[in-house]
Amino acid sequence: MNHVFQPTIPVFIGYDGKESAAYHVLAHSIMRRSSMPVSITPIRKSNFPPGVYNRDVDARASTEFSLTRFLTPYLLDYKGWGIFMDCDMLFQDDIAKLFRLRDDDYDVMCCKHDYQPTTETKMLGARQHSYPKKNWSSVMMFNAAKCQILTPYYVNRASPAELHQMFWAHGEKAIGDLPLKWNWLVGEYGHHEKPSNLHWTLGGPWWHAYADTPYADVWREELRSMLNENGDEFTAAAVLMHTAQKHRDAAMERQAASA
Repeated sequence: MNHVFQPTIPVFIGYDGKESAAYHVLAHSIMRRSSMPVSITPIRKSNFPPGVYNRDVDARASTEFSLTRFLTPYLLDYKGWGIFMDCDMLFQDDIAKLFRLRDDDYDVMCCKHDYQPTTETKMLGARQHSYPKKNWSSVMMFNAAKCQILTPYYVNRASPAELHQMFWAHGEKAIGDLPLKWNWLVGEYGHHEKPSNLHWTLGGPWWHAYADTPYADVWREELRSMLNENGDEFTAAAVLMHTAQKHRDAAMERQAASA
């Protein structure tokens, strides 16, 4: 691929308080598999200085980072490449492999999903919306120097459709294509032996209501790995794991009773 060497992979993860456990497990899954140094930055709306992001809450958005993700090139000072991703994911592969796919011919690179949602609602009952390029923006590799239009001024004023459908890129030819395994939509796509990046776009196993979602055991195993590495530092996560397992056991008991 055509790109300049970077010694560190800048990763920006959308942070939402109701998915804190998901954020930490995702970060752990990236760091323990990466063959390159990685810098991980949460994109959390409350961390921006006054004036950088001041949009009103979008009632259609299911997360607080729905639009702040497009400030990634700004956070990179419009230099080099960086990766943005939603927090409801888990890496099962080396993120350096993804980073090596960057190509300086493009403004941005993403998985070009082409699907219709199979459900009317998603995580925690949020309404499911169908629109062109849905979920393209959930994993993006930004060529920051070519995304200088994505200033705080622009991101605060452009419509959500304009941002998510990448009208800010220099045409469709400026949007590079990544293999779907780097943003595998759990519950929308069928079984994959080992997707490089699992994306629980409909709701993840860190919530009781989704304890039995596909690949939930993979997430819980990653959580156990994180706890084993960090001892008692993640007490809240340990409680989460315990309660999720209780929910799973209860569901199995109900299923057995009704059989």
